Amino acid sequence: MPDWLAVMLLGLIEGITEFLPVSSTGHLLLAQNWLPKKTDDFNVIIQMGAMMAVLLVFSGRIRDLYHKRHESGERGQLKMLAIAFVFTCFGGLLLELRGWKLSHDIGPVAWATLVGGIVILGVERRRAKQTKDAPTHRVWAGVWPVALAAAAAQILAATVPGTSRSGAVIIVLLLCGAGRTAAVEFSFLLGLPTILAAGGYKLLKLLRAGTMTEPPEMLLLGTVVAAAAAFATARWLLKFVQGHDLRLFGWYRIALGGGLLAMMAWSGGGKG
Repeated sequence: MPDWLAVMLLGLIEGITEFLPVSSTGHLLLAQNWLPKKTDDFNVIIQMGAMMAVLLVFSGRIRDLYHKRHESGERGQLKMLAIAFVFTCFGGLLLELRGWKLSHDIGPVAWATLVGGIVILGVERRRAKQTKDAPTHRVWAGVWPVALAAAAAQILAATVPGTSRSGAVIIVLLLCGAGRTAAVEFSFLLGLPTILAAGGYKLLKLLRAGTMTEPPEMLLLGTVVAAAAAFATARWLLKFVQGHDLRLFGWYRIALGGGLLAMMAWSGGGKG
């Protein structure tokens, strides 16, 4: 397969799965068992393309946050975003200093995918028992607990491929009482500085060390494709959660995770 085609396919997978609660990293790792393998740096950098989609989809919301930053509601949300971002960065730097490397084995991805699906179904079942679901409700009043929980969710997703960064944050906020629309919006906004910072750090590190192995034009191609796919997916998801719960993604994760575990059992291996 030509390298440019593999890069476009990986960019498409990244863009579609980045904002869905299904794990973009897990899908990229799985895809690279059949497509030409790419480095973790490649995966991190093309995620920056998906974040560019947030700037477009949420341009109005970001402007509102800036212009209304002195109002109590917006100030609380900005504070929570800042706290979650800082603690996520702190956790990421600790992992970097400890020399942590992302596992490329199918096994952890399969189990995380399966367990994540069960968690989503459990959370949605719990919410279904509640008498009222306010899709625009926000939980910014409990800034510190929720922000720290969101940061912990992002760090967990970074260390366990298949967890899903957006999915983990959304689940945390749902458990804290937020509506789905508010939870999805917050996961998008929190991902913007988090992934841009991680991608920028990786890119700067590679450029300074002169160890970049991916051709710049391939990185650019993957980033552009990821941005276009993420833009369409983000707009779709925002409309979807206004009238649907997340059980569809829970069942998808269970089917995928169960299928991968069955495949591993049949073949007798789990290495990527």
